[in-house]
This record gives sequence, structure tokens and C-alpha cells, in this order.
Amino acid sequence: MLAQQKNKLPVVSDSSATPETQNLYRNLFALKEKGFLFGHQDDLAYGVKWRGESGRSDVKEVTGDYPGVYGWDIGGLEQQSDKNIDGVPFSKMKTLIKAVYDRGGVNTISWHQDNPLTGKNAWDTTPGSLASVVPGGAKHELFNSWLDISAQFFLSLKGSDGKAIPILYRPYHELTGTWFWWCKNNGTAEEFKTLWKYTVNYLKSKGVHNLIYVYNTSDFTSKADFLEYYPGPEYADILSFDTYQYKDPAENQDFESNVNRQFAIIDTIAQEQHKLIAFAETGYEAIPYPKWWTQTLLKAIGTYKVSFVLAWRNHGWNESSTPPRMHYYVPYKGGPNEQDFIDFYHLKNTLFQSDATKEKLYRKK
Repeated sequence: MLAQQKNKLPVVSDSSATPETQNLYRNLFALKEKGFLFGHQDDLAYGVKWRGESGRSDVKEVTGDYPGVYGWDIGGLEQQSDKNIDGVPFSKMKTLIKAVYDRGGVNTISWHQDNPLTGKNAWDTTPGSLASVVPGGAKHELFNSWLDISAQFFLSLKGSDGKAIPILYRPYHELTGTWFWWCKNNGTAEEFKTLWKYTVNYLKSKGVHNLIYVYNTSDFTSKADFLEYYPGPEYADILSFDTYQYKDPAENQDFESNVNRQFAIIDTIAQEQHKLIAFAETGYEAIPYPKWWTQTLLKAIGTYKVSFVLAWRNHGWNESSTPPRMHYYVPYKGGPNEQDFIDFYHLKNTLFQSDATKEKLYRKK
């Protein structure tokens, strides 16, 4: 069946996906021939030295344009909190997601959900946590209630046209790492595959058909490593990974070669399975290297046809860090690296909101 798809229009894994969701998926396939959509986490919610101001965006204040992809996280939803883990009110998030859709941008959502076994946060890696949520697990029913809450949230996302807003959904992200309760060090491949498939099937059983599923790892070393916990092509639409740069600017080449090697691996798989690829999270905190955007990042991506690249959030001054520091991943007005980011914006293959709007990504072509 997959071989037959290569000669047909791209097909989202949910056979009951809404028309707008199917259109977005197919149009993203076409768009990658022109370039990649640039994204930013929590772009409209806060930035360096501001929070909750209508219309503001650090990206827009530097480039004159909003990003093409907007990242959100629904951690805290499972506890029925009124705000997510980053302090963004869910009511406000819904409004902003709607605004993005209305102007033709793309929304992507992750979920730093609490550990169901212990009640602690997502970073609690108590052994047995992953196994506790699959069918037969001690916290399976609790987990179902959390999925119910997430289903209600996804179903509530409507545009001004009254239609369900398509979402690039990347549950259980960075699974090849060691820091979340769902990561591979905390469960077997079969347990993770069961968790993923169960989640997808459960959400569909609740009538959620506006999701494009993003399989999102952290670093990996080989094709076998990437596919070890992969639930299969029937349960994923976009293949992606998260890789950040942490080292000294003099060691940029390590970041470039690592990212490029990982793109080579997932691009091969994507071509075999007729999937999109993406750089679902990346960045360099405080961006100490003056040409990181136009040189380091672009060299890392290389010639691969990537659907989107999302930089992490602009939290601003972070007093909880040791020592306290500026925590941002996209240049802000009046800060360093503005010109390099402006140059990055003006490149032909970097696509922002104005490009997404022109493409009419939710319409059938």
C-alpha cells in the first residue's frame, strides 16, 4: 500500500481526518519544494521583557513578519489547570491558535504531561511509569481520563469558519532521550509502541480527526535506532527530531554534522514511507554565535527538504537558572544577532507567516 501511495497524493494516517487536515498535509508536501516553514515556540504568548501583550511577537518585531509555525504545549491540561506549565492561560492559547489558523499559519502542540504513576512532573523518570499507563497498567484509567481532557481540548479548537483547526501533534516527544517518564530508558519498545498506538486510536474514537501525528525523537545514531520505538507508518505522518546546540561556538561543526547525519537517516525513511520530515525543536540559547542562522543552522539542514524548523521559546530573564541567565532562542528587538536573523528571513527558502498565508495551506488545490 505504501508503494502505491508514492504515485498518489500524500495521505494522512487518520483516514477520517477533516478536509482541512488532509489539505494541510498535502500542501506541506508541496511547500517543502520551495523551502521550510520557520516556527517559534509560544511566539505570541510572551517574549523577552514582555508577556501577554496582544499582537506582539519577537520574531515580528525583528523581521516585520510572524513565524509560519507556532508551537504550544498543553502540559498542565491533565490537571485541569487554567494555565500551562509555562504560565500561558489555556483560554488565551485557544484564542491565539484560532488567530494563527485564521491568518493561514500552522499550529503544533506538544504535551509535557505529568507522570501518571507518581503525580510528579514530566521529568520524573520513576521506573515503571510508562508501563503503568498502557492497558492493564495501574494508572491506565487515570491516563484515559487525561486523554479525555486532551480530546476535549482538540475538539474545542475551531477557526472563525467554524471548522476544526488542524494541529501538528507531537506526543511523547524526545523519546530517545532519558529525561521524561515516556523516554526509551524507562520502557520497552513494545510498551512505547502500545502507548503511541493506544493514544492515537483513543483520540480517534473520541472524534478527534484534526491531528497530524509527528513522531519526534531526540538524538539517534542510526536508522535502526530511530525506528526501534517507531509505531509504524500507519500511526505517524511526520518524522522529526529535536537537537539543540549547547557547546562553544568554536564547535559549531559538531552540531552541523550531527544534525545533517540525522536528516540523512530520516529522509531515507521518509522517502520509503512517503512522509514529511521536520526539525521539531532546535536552537542555541542566547545565540552567542553571530552567524548561527545563516551559516550554522542552514549548513546543518543542508539540501534536505524539510517541512518546518521550530526554534524554542523566548522566556527572557530566567532567575531559576544557576546562575540566572537570559533564556531565549530567537533574536529580539534591540538584542544581539538581529541582522543575521533578518538575513535569514530574507532567504528564498525560509518561509514565514506571509508565505504561509499566500499558500492557502488549508484549501484543496
